[in-house]
Amino acid sequence: MYVPAFAFAYIGIPVRIVLLSQKVSVDEMREKYVEQRLIKAVRQSGGLALKLISPGFNGVPDRLLLFMGGKAAFAEVKAPGQKPRPLQVHRMNQLRKLGFKVFVVDDVNQIGGIIDEICSA
Repeated sequence: MYVPAFAFAYIGIPVRIVLLSQKVSVDEMREKYVEQRLIKAVRQSGGLALKLISPGFNGVPDRLLLFMGGKAAFAEVKAPGQKPRPLQVHRMNQLRKLGFKVFVVDDVNQIGGIIDEICSA
């Protein structure tokens, strides 16, 4: 039988509620902030920032950036000062060999320049 914790507290039994949550590192929070700012800036420029998930093909960049006129690029988002893992570097080089622009974004101040570079190509 399930009895809500507040029922025990109501009748005077001390209750300690433990919330189970996934721990998030400071780097992940900062990376998420950079990614959110990238998405917002791309949308404001009339583009799309699609999340890439590729089961069975690890190391692909986080976002596919699409703009008017068929302009596209990939973006790997990192927390400030962080570098891509070796497999990510390998995947980025594969994409560059295919002729795609690939960027590592670890600072919100880079975003405007990246969008300008993609759109002016």
